[in-house]
Amino acid sequence: MKYTKLGSTGLDISPICLGCMTFGVAEQGWHAWTIAEDESRAIIRQALGAGINFFDTANVYSNGSSEEILGRALKDFAARDEVVIATKAAGVMRQGRPNGGGLSRKAIMTEVDASLRRLGTDYIDLYQIHRLDPSTPLEETLETLNELVRCGKVRYLGASSMYAWQFGKALHLQRAHGWARFVSMQNHYNLLNREEEREMLPLCADEGVGSTPWSPLARGRLTRDPETVTERSRTDDFADTLYPTLDSDRAIIEAVASIATERSVPRAQVALAWVSANPVVSAPIVGARTAGHLEDAIASLDIDLTSREREQLQAPYTPRGVAGF
Repeated sequence: MKYTKLGSTGLDISPICLGCMTFGVAEQGWHAWTIAEDESRAIIRQALGAGINFFDTANVYSNGSSEEILGRALKDFAARDEVVIATKAAGVMRQGRPNGGGLSRKAIMTEVDASLRRLGTDYIDLYQIHRLDPSTPLEETLETLNELVRCGKVRYLGASSMYAWQFGKALHLQRAHGWARFVSMQNHYNLLNREEEREMLPLCADEGVGSTPWSPLARGRLTRDPETVTERSRTDDFADTLYPTLDSDRAIIEAVASIATERSVPRAQVALAWVSANPVVSAPIVGARTAGHLEDAIASLDIDLTSREREQLQAPYTPRGVAGF
């Protein structure tokens, strides 16, 4: 494994991040397609054996059980100083209760300690705001995050999907106040949604912020024919809001399939190679439910797409509304 830096930081990360939303107790979370602890541990161990050191989860994933599974596995299989643990806060953890979510000082202080307990660690390498909280002043959120870095509970800060002007405002406030800055942007970016190329990715490049795209395979749509139904796609209602069926998307999926056939590789490798080739991308976040999913993600690092192939993949794209906020 050849490691890279997260944005302009000195932090060494694997160029593939293992996304842990697929791990968790299904009865505790939003998703029926999560896998149990034994299966999750096998994939985490496989990732570590391949040299992956970057793991991303969130407090809301399966209502905390994703963090618990990841924490126990890493404690058993890895040295703490050799792995990079990323988690997130903002989502509601206690439905119907005041201060049960969001990014107020109270909520952040509560949730970071809860994540630390579930992960079984003294610090979080990358603590990210899962989305913006419109009900809390941005300054309150940013000052609180800065305190987490200064007291040692958190090493680096990251953000997730928002408009570029919002992210620019946050970076400006952090610079003006001398607060710890966001070093990463976990944004929605793949061959079926390239709207981030307009403003967010250029902003990240200018500010030295590393992009860690979520859904780089478009919730699996880039890995199969549009009519194919999987265990996950049957119950993944959110995917339908992200990816309406467009003729241009079908053309992109066909292009992925064509190049994969020419190269005799699975489609996932082609789609991931395209995302990773963007110089602003530090590491795409790949959720794996099987050993094969992880093997494809790792193998994608060895694919160097030609200019003809990139044009073939990109040409059918049509603009669409921003999705995933």
